[in-house]
Amino acid sequence: MSTTNTYDAIVIGAGHNGLITAGYLARAGKKVLVVEARDVVGGACTSEELIPGATWSSCAFIASLLRPEIIADLELERYGLEMYQTEANEISIFPDGSHLFMWKDMDKTLKEIEKFSKDDAGAFLDFGLRVKKFASILTPFLMSPAPSRSQVLAAFEAAGAEDLFNEMVLLSTKDLLDRYFENEHIKGLFTFFGMISVWGGPSTPGTGYVYGHHSVGEFKGTLGQWGFVKGGMGGITQAMARSAEAHGAEIRLKSPVEQVVLTKGQATGVKLRNGEVISARTVISNADPQRSMLHLLPAGAIDAKLTQKLQDYDARGSMARIHLLIDELPDYIGFPAGEFGPQHQAQAILGASIENFERAWEAERRGEIPDDFVIEAVIQSTHDDTLAPAGKHTMTLGVQQLPFELAGTDWDAFRDEWADRVLEVLFRYAPNLRGHILERVIITPKDLERDYGLTGGNIFHGAMFFDQLFNNRPTPELADYRTTVGNYYLCGSGTHPGGGVMGANGHNAAQVVIADLNGTPAPTAQRVGPAPKARVVDRAMETVMDTKAGKKLGYTVATSPALRRVVKFAARSKTTR
Repeated sequence: MSTTNTYDAIVIGAGHNGLITAGYLARAGKKVLVVEARDVVGGACTSEELIPGATWSSCAFIASLLRPEIIADLELERYGLEMYQTEANEISIFPDGSHLFMWKDMDKTLKEIEKFSKDDAGAFLDFGLRVKKFASILTPFLMSPAPSRSQVLAAFEAAGAEDLFNEMVLLSTKDLLDRYFENEHIKGLFTFFGMISVWGGPSTPGTGYVYGHHSVGEFKGTLGQWGFVKGGMGGITQAMARSAEAHGAEIRLKSPVEQVVLTKGQATGVKLRNGEVISARTVISNADPQRSMLHLLPAGAIDAKLTQKLQDYDARGSMARIHLLIDELPDYIGFPAGEFGPQHQAQAILGASIENFERAWEAERRGEIPDDFVIEAVIQSTHDDTLAPAGKHTMTLGVQQLPFELAGTDWDAFRDEWADRVLEVLFRYAPNLRGHILERVIITPKDLERDYGLTGGNIFHGAMFFDQLFNNRPTPELADYRTTVGNYYLCGSGTHPGGGVMGANGHNAAQVVIADLNGTPAPTAQRVGPAPKARVVDRAMETVMDTKAGKKLGYTVATSPALRRVVKFAARSKTTR
């Protein structure tokens, strides 16, 4: 069975990057079809009613990386996107019952850090300025085709920040944090951001970039902040879908693609698993590089050299989720029992320590599960009553650094035993929950591959180490979103600039496809010129904070509630529209 209806573009997969690509193409006047295997849009950025009457963000659950340019261009707020923050961004709870809040307001966060180390509170300001400079140099590369790695290094050199490149790109997370902080609890919390879906541990070189990648995120213009989406993360992709459809794009759910159709070596459409063939001038895959090139194309479509490169492409490093329906909020250790507070509204990190992360890596490389876990926990229903029935709450647990292949067993056989072990760790931090879990849904690394299309369970579509970044992501032959097959493109997280709910990949791919369809020159990588011109306030801050007296003054300003507006202005990103 075939259709005579010809599209300008067919996008395979309604994940966030696929929907963004479709949205830009539709706004450019192109006839676009998105085909999605599942019965819901979003890919790993979705909201699902996993238990009747209750909704969870199945995979991604925090909003921080989505580029503000995309929110504006696709008018996502007009189409229903509602993002918000809680007063506390994060809380780390330690085995001894102590805790550390990361608040929305800098002065409150610094007072929290002071509880553990006054020196580290001061260092946190220095580190924040370093991260801000890193973001200012890296951000111009995000929304353009992949630069060479030498171009990126040249930009850091032009800004006089070669040492910053070394710290945030080449070092391990442990070495990075050791340069700034002394307290193990503080370093343990910050280490978490470098351990997301990695095949490695805190001492693994290159994990500093995983931290750096997340550090360029912002929330409504403020760097280093994150928040939530009303209705769960599916609120992002549902708004993207509505925006694309409003401009003429079509989205077909429950339409898995069997194969990309080639005619004389050129992509000319797709064949669905039901036998239907749909024609198009171009085909764009939102799937990961290995799935897109090794499974969706007919045998022999790419040469042996590229096939080998893709087989060698590193997609190791996974994580898993446990979604709980509970009828009582956790009484976390160190807090009064039965008392609702910000610890229930923030993202909670339980048991974060460098040693815990290192032990997890030792187990991961052996295909084993460690005896202890660092657990991330979110209870979004405490501030979004659309997610759970009255008197109940939706709680999500996440565990990083998990092997995709288990020694002596597999995830389908081990899933419940693994979940039981994770819950036993949870009960050490919230003993009262032992009798208040009504139901649970487990999403293992195997489920991420089988149900969400993530090869190896890697949420980033491939490791985020330097050898797989910029114009080497996923390989040099595929780095400009075009593939070696004519009229066939990639737009997923396996392309520049990498993973997370950022959306720059979909934006960049769309610009290349639009140019090719129109027969006009495609965008090129960001050119290296003079060092990025800092705002006056940024230059002043760097000058002041370079002196001992300036550091003292800066700390006084940052810890003053009366000067919160000044601090927030200083933290604004240059990309805010």
